[in-house]
Amino acid sequence: MRIAIGDIHGCLTSLETMLEIIKPSTDDLIVTLGDYVDRGPASKGVIDHLIEFQKTHRLIHLMGNHEIQMIRALETTHDKERFLSDMCGGKDTLDSYGGSFDDIPDNHWEFIRSANLYHELEDHILVHAGLTSETPVDMQDQETYYYQRFYTQKPHISGKTIVCGHTIQGDIPNNQGHAICLDTCAYGGGWLSALDLDTGNIWQTNELGQSREMQLSDL
Repeated sequence: MRIAIGDIHGCLTSLETMLEIIKPSTDDLIVTLGDYVDRGPASKGVIDHLIEFQKTHRLIHLMGNHEIQMIRALETTHDKERFLSDMCGGKDTLDSYGGSFDDIPDNHWEFIRSANLYHELEDHILVHAGLTSETPVDMQDQETYYYQRFYTQKPHISGKTIVCGHTIQGDIPNNQGHAICLDTCAYGGGWLSALDLDTGNIWQTNELGQSREMQLSDL
């Protein structure tokens, strides 16, 4: 299997339930699309879980805008204020660690900083936010990987299907053919979504431990 998992946002129960349902083998490829932190209740737990999962499975984790904002919060007062604002949700992240940036362990910073900007397969390009359509995947303005909105995503010159998160789609993923968005608002009563790139099967889980399935072709 080749599985893409959308924005997790500190929703550990949703993530654990998802992996229990999918039951990936050590040979399966799991790509998480970024935004592990902020807004949900258990950012620390999510990263703990992914670090342990990565020791035994093929996990590629991508950089989301919330990880970038977390890194930049250490650099300037303005970025720190933005990260801790209600809009970003960084206070929820720090609370999960104990309340301070000093409480975040080194291996968590290493996990965050080592995230890839994108992952390219023979038929898909996986990225947190999106790509400029006429620019090769490895030549994008770096902010595009984190911040482009799904509604501006046009077919990419590679001809490959873009799979992304970042732009909330409501309760179910959005399939435009040339691009698929898996951000279905895992925090705040929404769903965490995952897509099997080979079969088109979609799994969704939530913080209540509930789950449901659908097919990409039905969207």
